[in-house]
Amino acid sequence: MNVLVDTCVWSLALRRDEPRGTPHESELVNLIRDGRVLMLGAVRQELLSGIRRPAQFRAVCELLRAFPDVRLDEEDYEEAARCFNTCRGRGLQGSNTDFLLCAVALRREAPIFTVDKDFPRFARALRVKLHSPSG
Repeated sequence: MNVLVDTCVWSLALRRDEPRGTPHESELVNLIRDGRVLMLGAVRQELLSGIRRPAQFRAVCELLRAFPDVRLDEEDYEEAARCFNTCRGRGLQGSNTDFLLCAVALRREAPIFTVDKDFPRFARALRVKLHSPSG
């Protein structure tokens, strides 16, 4: 099964100041090796935003090009808005990217791999599945 990888997991793996070999980084490597990673353009944009050095920006762009973006259509954005509205009605806040991930996960029946603590709450409200290093 393919897995949507959230920005925060990519960030853990791409940062040089983080310890190597963490369970999340190891799981990302396994997903990449198995060809199971799904990338959203919004996640790509978040990863690249804020990189100050042009050489580093180019290097991360090149690395991420190995992961084509999931093609989105109108229904994905409509579902993201529905997810936002459902969660907002339950007092849950999130970003547009968070809810776009949820929408794509629901429509494509793909779990989300994240360390963002909001997602377990979204998962209860929306019934999205989450992926963890243990499976």
